[in-house]
Formats: sequence, structure tokens, C-alpha cells
Amino acid sequence: MLRNLVRFHNCLGHAFSPPTVCPRGQMFKLLSVNSKSYSIITERKKFYEDVSISHGEGGMFEINLDRRKLKTPGGKLFTAPNEALAIAVANEWDTQKDMLKFYSMHMTTLCNTALDNPTFRSKDQMITAALKYLETDTICYRVEEPPSLVELQNNEWDPVLNWIEDRYNVVIGSSTSILGPEIPQATMDTFRQHLGSYNFWSLTGLEYVITQLKSVVLAFALIDKHITVEQAVLLSRLEEEFQIGHWGNVEWAHDVDLYELRSRTAAGALFVHFSSESSTVKRKLMQD
Repeated sequence: MLRNLVRFHNCLGHAFSPPTVCPRGQMFKLLSVNSKSYSIITERKKFYEDVSISHGEGGMFEINLDRRKLKTPGGKLFTAPNEALAIAVANEWDTQKDMLKFYSMHMTTLCNTALDNPTFRSKDQMITAALKYLETDTICYRVEEPPSLVELQNNEWDPVLNWIEDRYNVVIGSSTSILGPEIPQATMDTFRQHLGSYNFWSLTGLEYVITQLKSVVLAFALIDKHITVEQAVLLSRLEEEFQIGHWGNVEWAHDVDLYELRSRTAAGALFVHFSSESSTVKRKLMQD
């Protein structure tokens, strides 16, 4: 089944690596949306053998589980805007074992979010929500002590901050105040215009990356390929890693958290790039 999809998956790195932790007793999550419940099943017994991709209407791609067409949690027909994204989603379904672990299927979840839009947000509302993170951006908040952490933050965060200011010709700055730096309106306007250049699907992925890293700066640097996923995650956890280096940690818990964050961040970044991709993947990727 989809052997070439597995090869394609391996080329992508850690993006689809499934996390290993989920509350076993939590089988359902309910998100209240305008008095309706958007049901998300986190685990289910596998009910299919084969996964395939087919062309749908309007140039969209559909996912087939045996002879059943995949649908979203909201009941819509699941469709992907291009072949690359369809392959990524199909790979997630194809690599599931006896139990479907939906919480590990980040690409599928992001597609469902874009298709169902369960919170009924407009593109402008998504941009406003994303820019809120700039006001509390992880790398803009600095400590005054201890000196070793101050030095670490300056050495690791300043280069990325300088890069984004030069790249977009904006001023952001940093602060040791609990209120954070005062972001100029011109900077907000520049980033709003930049975010507006993304389509709805890509913006869904970018906002997801921003929320994972709690940083607009790191998200932009990652999407622009200025830093890697591993670097972005490490920079977003810089103070936590510093404290762990001094005081130690529960090793397995730290590793799981780190790998899960890498997995979610990588999936979000790939989703942005795949959602912006208009060309199709060569047919040989789809052939056994």
C-alpha cells in the first residue's frame, strides 16, 4: 500500500513522526461552536486496508479509504487543493496501525480545520489573532538575570530578531519589562500586509506554527527557511532548556514534549508550503 508515499514521507524528515502520548481515557473532545458541538475523535479502531488518492471536482484531490471517501469531522467531503498535500494526508492514514491515533495526524487535522473552519473565522480575523502573538513574542521578552541566561538570550535570539527586522524593514526590539516591547504601528501594518498575501489554507498552517512556537518572529524565520524546525523549537524553548541544564528534568517527559513540538511545528511548516504549491507531484510518486 502506497509504498512510494512512505518513501516520500521519509524524505520529509520528522514532520509526520507520531507523538507518543495521549490521555488514554480521553476518547472525545468537544469544541463548542455557536451552540453546536464539533466532535473530534482522538482514537478509533482501524476500519480500512487500502488508502488511495483520486481526482475530485475543481482540481481538488480526494482521499479514499478502501472504497469510502474520507470526510471531515464536520461531515464535508475531504478534499486537498493539490497533490502534494493529498499525498501527505494519505501517508498519515496509510501508516496508522491497529488503532487510528488522530492526535498524531497533524496534516489531516490542519486540512480539516481549513475545510470546516469550525470557529467560523474570516481571513482578517485569523491575521489579527496571529499578530497578537507579536505583542507577546517569545524572543522579545528578556530577563535581567542571571547573567548567563542574559548572554544566552542575546547570543541566540538577537541574530533572528535582527534578521527579521532587516528582511521586512521593520522595528520590533526587545524588552525586560513585563509589558514587553512597544511594537510600532508601521511594523504591525507591514506584517498584516505580508500575512494577507497567504491564501486561507496557508494562513491556517502559519497561524498553527505561530501558536506552537508562541512567536511570529520564529514562525516567519522558519517559513522563510532562515532556520530549521529543530532550531525554531530550541529557540522557542531557550529559557526552559537553560533551566533544565541547571536543575535537571524528568528525562522521558522532556523528550516527549520536545519531539511532539517538533512534529507539530514541522507539520505546520510543511502545510504552509504544500498549501502554496500549485504544481502537482509527478505521477511516479503515486505508482507502486
